[in-house]
Amino acid sequence: MKKFILLFSSIVLLGCSGDDNPNNCNFLINVNVNTSINLNLPQFSQLNFVSNSVRIEGQGNNGIIITRVTTDALRAWDGADPNHAPSSCSRLDIDGANAVCGCEDANTYSLFTGQALNEPQPCGLKEYRVTPAGNNTFLITSN
Repeated sequence: MKKFILLFSSIVLLGCSGDDNPNNCNFLINVNVNTSINLNLPQFSQLNFVSNSVRIEGQGNNGIIITRVTTDALRAWDGADPNHAPSSCSRLDIDGANAVCGCEDANTYSLFTGQALNEPQPCGLKEYRVTPAGNNTFLITSN
């Protein structure tokens, strides 16, 4: 019986996490994203060229940013900085092939990889699924 109690106590202690990091990537809520884009339309025609990006408002936590990463692929990211609580400055703005937060720390993220560029951050950009739907049209949905 003592062995059982000792084993059980060890399992409980090992199973507990000592992570006291308050920034655990929970600033962005899981919202339902479901939109389509047609690259033949003028507002999306920039996406026919690699490294160009377009922002769509009204989707995600603070819009979504879609980037042409290769001749065959698009990626879509939430338009809010995942390392800040939602505020007026946490909106990401497109700056070439990067997205920059408007807050004082100016977090900068690659729109190709979603990773922070200016300094290590606990969270990368929140990505959405991009699926070709034919006729130069793509469906963007929550993962």
